[in-house]
Amino acid sequence: MQKRILVVDDDEMNLMRTQIILEGSYDVVLADSGVRALHVLKNERIDLVLLDIDMPLMNGIETFEHMKEFAAEIPVIFLTASGEVEDVVGALLLGAVDYLKKPYPPKELLKRVAQEFEKR
Repeated sequence: MQKRILVVDDDEMNLMRTQIILEGSYDVVLADSGVRALHVLKNERIDLVLLDIDMPLMNGIETFEHMKEFAAEIPVIFLTASGEVEDVVGALLLGAVDYLKKPYPPKELLKRVAQEFEKR
């Protein structure tokens, strides 16, 4: 059975790009907001989350905090366009397993995801 990855980003182009990169190797589920991501996590089997930090209404950090209440065992790799040190450090301190700065090379995304699944 293929691993399922939830990709969360408010930018449709980022969602599509990430889906194209991953879809040959993984089952990809898309969410365009933190609220939708939480709904998916409560109702579907997800093995890994790729989570954008900078989103309106509920940012990635807030989404991650809510997610930890019921899905703390699912690893999260944060995606960030800003690369702000505070964002990255904050995400890692909260328990994220990794982060990638956007735009990321496709091979780097695949490598990081594969490395995380190898740990489990």
